[in-house]
Amino acid sequence: MTDHALRRIPSRWDMAAFGFKATLFRLRRTVLEAAARQNIVKYQPTDDLAHEPILAHITSPLWNALSGPKEYALTAGKIQNLRMAVRAIDGVEVPAGEVFSFWRQIGRTTKSRGYVNGRELREGCLIKSVGGGLCQLSNGLYEAALNAGLEIVERHAHSRIVPGSRAARERDATVFWNYVDLRFRSDRAFRIEARLARGMLEIVIRGRRKDAATQTVDSLTARETANDCTSCNETTCHLHDPEVMAPAINGRPTAWLVDACWPEFATLLAARASRQDALFLPQRVRKTDRHAWPHGFCGSETRATFTALRRALALRRAPAQGRALQSLMLRYDAALAERYARGLSYLHTHAVVSQSLLPHLWRAGALAGRSFEVLMERSPISHLQATLDEAAARYPNSPTLGDFRAPAGLAEAEEEALAEATRIYTPHRQLATLYPDKTELLDWMLPCVANKSVPGGKTILFPASALGRKGAYALRDAMQGLDAELVVTGRAREHDGEFWKGVRVTNGGWPDRVAAVVLPTIVEHQPRALLRAIAMGLPVIATEACGLGNMPGVITVPACDVSKLRNALKAALEPESRLAAQAA
Repeated sequence: MTDHALRRIPSRWDMAAFGFKATLFRLRRTVLEAAARQNIVKYQPTDDLAHEPILAHITSPLWNALSGPKEYALTAGKIQNLRMAVRAIDGVEVPAGEVFSFWRQIGRTTKSRGYVNGRELREGCLIKSVGGGLCQLSNGLYEAALNAGLEIVERHAHSRIVPGSRAARERDATVFWNYVDLRFRSDRAFRIEARLARGMLEIVIRGRRKDAATQTVDSLTARETANDCTSCNETTCHLHDPEVMAPAINGRPTAWLVDACWPEFATLLAARASRQDALFLPQRVRKTDRHAWPHGFCGSETRATFTALRRALALRRAPAQGRALQSLMLRYDAALAERYARGLSYLHTHAVVSQSLLPHLWRAGALAGRSFEVLMERSPISHLQATLDEAAARYPNSPTLGDFRAPAGLAEAEEEALAEATRIYTPHRQLATLYPDKTELLDWMLPCVANKSVPGGKTILFPASALGRKGAYALRDAMQGLDAELVVTGRAREHDGEFWKGVRVTNGGWPDRVAAVVLPTIVEHQPRALLRAIAMGLPVIATEACGLGNMPGVITVPACDVSKLRNALKAALEPESRLAAQAA
């Protein structure tokens, strides 16, 4: 039997009496504050002090060693409660002389507000309760306030002092709604930053005083001597909830938060997912390649069917390119991410996220306290826009290279999230170079092709729309004077006027004979047409931006290099010229 922190087991009557006394204390506080006309307010996040010096920096780990599924659930519940609470604290700035109140800032921890069962230390016992675990936040805030030199207005120590804990150093602060509070202030304005990152709770206080920053790591050893309802042997206690006999958790239940289905990512899911995982996908109503995520590998599925169908209808009505289309796609990425975030269980403490959803989930705080991996589908927004800016400077008359840029805040959120990700998956060889230390390169999957084109002839196939970002300008200049026909498969155009300037061009599908498939693109994230050409055995001319690497049959040329592109095109057409000369 474990050593007892209490002399007698708490009864249901003890708990009822505790609740009644707590209600009286709350009423008393309300009356006294009203009589004293204390103006304790809730502060909104601002950025006025965002660049002031750090006065204090406190970190503490979110996870301890786990013994079984019940302990895992309570720890995951604590993290969910911290996730909800830090949203109300992060970025708040308190004016000089005004009081910061823990409970006024956070509000009551109820299930309707997203709080769940976590572990709470009450009178020597670790019990489960809604909102449990917030003392880790109050402890960190209190120690940060001390290190920053703030004035402590109200603080309550834990009733049970555990060796090695902050309570043993008198650096702890317990809280209980709404009469046991933590309050502090300063004669100068200060800013609080709080976040869950890399398995840690981090608290930073900034202000105009230029004190040296300090850091304390919280060991969180309270479970060593306090009675725990999942592990103590007091079977007569009404709170007793023993851990089930099960092996330690192997890995963490994963939420797959996905959108467009790439076959490479579908194969990854089939290989990695387990029955404890959850799959969040747009819909399964319309069976298309875009939504063909494999069935049966995850234990549950959550679908955003209404959002997905609304997006499909909106895209049908949208223009083929331009600002309106890009804004629409971003708006529905955000809507899909919001829908997923609402259905995400706190028990899924790991996530695999499609990149299109990543910045929106990051900004919403849905990934805080979770480890996560990214299915990388495109260049990061900041990198993509820098590439387009460079191309727009090269081709200043292009109406499409500079027609859209994402909001700066979205690009910053994506950069932060990619830096936080534990692993990145992509088949795109160029994208894999951006985060080499944590990127796992997947194999491109070649399609099964029924109707095949064959090599030969004098036809060059351009399997894209005639747009600047697809390399249309370089291709137009490289084709001048060549004895060849250019077939363009895409419908979108750079502008309504004459573009190709004397090049023989037709629009249509794949011809029976193709001398080469060429895509001298500046930006290309999913080169499916080129993979189809490789599967047919056709010569392919592409840039590094296509991400094919050293696949067989691929000639790589630099983007926007007309001379090298022209030489590659001439080489593809030469076999046909030699055969014609021999026949003559």
